[in-house]
Amino acid sequence: MQPHPELTEHYSSLDEKQNFLRKVFDEAAPHYEGIAKWGWFGTGHNYRVWALKRHGLKPGMKVLDVAAGTGPTARAVRDVIGMENEADITCLEPSAGMIAESKKLINCEHVRAGADDMPVPSEHFDFLTMGFALRHVDELEQSFREFYRCLKPGGKVLIMDVTTPPGKLGKVFFKLYFKHILPFFTKVFTGSESARYLMAYYWDTMDQMAPTEVVLEALRKAGFAEPKHDLLKGCFSEYTATK
Repeated sequence: MQPHPELTEHYSSLDEKQNFLRKVFDEAAPHYEGIAKWGWFGTGHNYRVWALKRHGLKPGMKVLDVAAGTGPTARAVRDVIGMENEADITCLEPSAGMIAESKKLINCEHVRAGADDMPVPSEHFDFLTMGFALRHVDELEQSFREFYRCLKPGGKVLIMDVTTPPGKLGKVFFKLYFKHILPFFTKVFTGSESARYLMAYYWDTMDQMAPTEVVLEALRKAGFAEPKHDLLKGCFSEYTATK
């Protein structure tokens, strides 16, 4: 199951999706940290730390951050497990541009790869995170099989994402912000058409994202026990499961 239908206005087929994503993320990478900060009103880091702690991340754990981008979730992990344990974090990210930006901000291992075929050891990690990137994988169940493979028995997965609110009024404001306001001000503040385009693409993936029930079923089919979905503030999704 794909996380959303093929968005043919951006790429012509699923075979082209990952090359398309690498290109747009590479081009937007120098601006991404700034967008993430003001675009989420400076709350992103504190939210990630809070979520990681609530779901059981502790010092001494080995952590894989999938689709790590410029490293915001990995840096939140570092704040939980301690700077002295930075070597216990691995960032996996397909965009070379994003990795280059991440390396400026966190001194951990970086692996360039996608979620559907991860060149990392089996049964190696205690905790796996994915921050606001589930919409960018090719196939949910295949990616979750890889998540399952690389976790130790008893290992935990936490996937954070943004979900269209259930209420009519919430949907109106959600669409207004992510489809119109965020892309517009991204262009104003960065001067980058590539960054504006990436934010516009984000909206299309949010709008077309598979229902939460589909994500939970894909986690079950991949082997995870008791997958769970929590919705916070009407739009922040947290998927959790255990190997």
